[in-house]
Amino acid sequence: MDFASLMNSEIAKASKGASKSSSAASSDSKYISRREAEEARKAAYIAEQKALEEERAAKAAAKRKREEDAAQEAREREEKRRRLAEESRLKREAKAAEEERARRKRLGLPELPPSAEGGEGSKQEAGEEDNDDLDGGEDGEDISEEELRRKLRELGEPAVLFAESHAARLRRYRKVTRGGALASAGPIATTLAPVEEKDMKVSDTVPSASDKKARRYLFRQLASYFNMVLREWELALAREDNEDTFAGQAAHHAMISSKETMRPLFRKFEQGDLDESILEAIVEIVKAAQERRYVDANDGYLRLSIGKAAWPIGVTMVGIHERSAREKLHGGERGHIMGSEVTRKYLQSIKRCLTFAQVRWPPEDVRQLMG
Repeated sequence: MDFASLMNSEIAKASKGASKSSSAASSDSKYISRREAEEARKAAYIAEQKALEEERAAKAAAKRKREEDAAQEAREREEKRRRLAEESRLKREAKAAEEERARRKRLGLPELPPSAEGGEGSKQEAGEEDNDDLDGGEDGEDISEEELRRKLRELGEPAVLFAESHAARLRRYRKVTRGGALASAGPIATTLAPVEEKDMKVSDTVPSASDKKARRYLFRQLASYFNMVLREWELALAREDNEDTFAGQAAHHAMISSKETMRPLFRKFEQGDLDESILEAIVEIVKAAQERRYVDANDGYLRLSIGKAAWPIGVTMVGIHERSAREKLHGGERGHIMGSEVTRKYLQSIKRCLTFAQVRWPPEDVRQLMG
């Protein structure tokens, strides 16, 4: 072998080894480019978010399934409860109808028609035995439950009492209204028979408690007068037709509030148990208003609501010892008046009636106008 071929073989061996080492080095290198690292991070992030989304979707589906199962169970329970309640109601009605048939057979009464058996038949017959004195005309007719409750509320009576049936409620309503027909013409319903306007003028003195007839007539006069004032007030507001304004709404609210707060006063008129001092003051106020002496009527209202007792102004307690006559600063004539919320409200309503009356029936003497 000559020198040239020997050198060529050696160079070939050296070049082959260099290429192998370079490829191995490139394959075993521990360094990567920034682009490759960013792509790898993005791929890992996308895979993680996909896994989280799948997990959330699985949890939401499981939650929806639990809610649907719970709703289905609730519907089944409600349906079962309703079915049991209906079965119980039918059993009670059947039992009541059976008892009613036995009672009618025992008393020799005619059989009820099939449509009247059950709850309605028992209601109609429950009042038969106890309401013989109320039968006949409109007084013996039945009243629907909603209308009966509304009428009881208008009379100031409880709409429903504990364990009270419809027949018992109807008997209570007829017992309340037995004393006289309701004065439907007045804004406040009352069992007191109204008097004519010419007979509304009250006398100077209050009849004694022993004279029940004269006292009852006085209560009729007072109720008729206040109903007349309230009626005129309603008509005046209706003629003005300014409910869209703030002043109109305030006036309408004051009229409605006065009607509501004067109902307890009308109930006391009906029962005849109004306190003597309050009755005397109201008679004084009404008499002065009927004579158009509104300043005198306002003075009577102030004496009734405030009284003549001393009102504390400034310091009322300067020591630890109780002084004489100090109790007059904290008690006195106004205690029984202002202490009751109901009394205070209907007294304020009387004052509002006076304010309207001096506009509706102005006095001849301008000095009798209230400020």
